[in-house]
Amino acid sequence: MSSYDPTDIRATEKVESDRKERQRLTQRQEADDFKWLMSDPRGRRVMWGLLETAGIYRSSFTGNSETFFREGQRVVGLTYLKKMVEHCPEKYALMTKENTSDRSIAE
Repeated sequence: MSSYDPTDIRATEKVESDRKERQRLTQRQEADDFKWLMSDPRGRRVMWGLLETAGIYRSSFTGNSETFFREGQRVVGLTYLKKMVEHCPEKYALMTKENTSDRSIAE
């Protein structure tokens, strides 16, 4: 049996407060993780490769049902891109510069 009592306002507020604190800590850890990953050139290369594989820099339209698959990949990439821009926008700009300048040297 559950000990949940919907009339116990203090207990309900405590549960909600605990949930919000866990959520805040999770968000802080995610931000710290992205900052750590993007602080190293190796992490930025990995992330650039992930974004390229996800296809965020190209159209996902194929004219057939493969479009749905590609759009799913793209959504994952855009999710990571959004988190990078939120947590460390200067590192995203650096990653872009590093990877586009490397291509012009190789070509």
